Amino acid sequence: MKRAAVPSTLVALVLGLLCMAPTAGDVGGCGTEVKALDPLAFALARKDMDCERCTECGIRTARCQRACDPAKDVETIIPATCQPLLHDGEVCIRRLNAASCDAYAAYVDDLSPSTPSECEFCKLAPEGASAKLGGDAAAKDGPP
Repeated sequence: MKRAAVPSTLVALVLGLLCMAPTAGDVGGCGTEVKALDPLAFALARKDMDCERCTECGIRTARCQRACDPAKDVETIIPATCQPLLHDGEVCIRRLNAASCDAYAAYVDDLSPSTPSECEFCKLAPEGASAKLGGDAAAKDGPP
């Protein structure tokens, strides 16, 4: 019975060592350094993508017209409190590039544009939301 214990102990030790490695992406992914997203560079890339996809898909919204007008400013704004990574911006641009024409039309809609989840870097808390877990009700009612 001692023979079976040695290989299983060795296997457990090797698996334990392998599990100690950081998860891919936790340290920048694949040996790359973590870099902050340049908001202006991202906004310009998004404007170019909007123009390219609007032209490709034949979408004629006001946002598309502004995106294709070099004299118009960029429309993408990243709040100062938001600190997305360069990788976040790259994922967003890839998602926009891969979107169907119908999906892209929804992204540049004049009345109610949608945003792919890959491009939602920082979600703002609703106005009046409490910073505490459970909100104000949990503080008044006490512990569960």
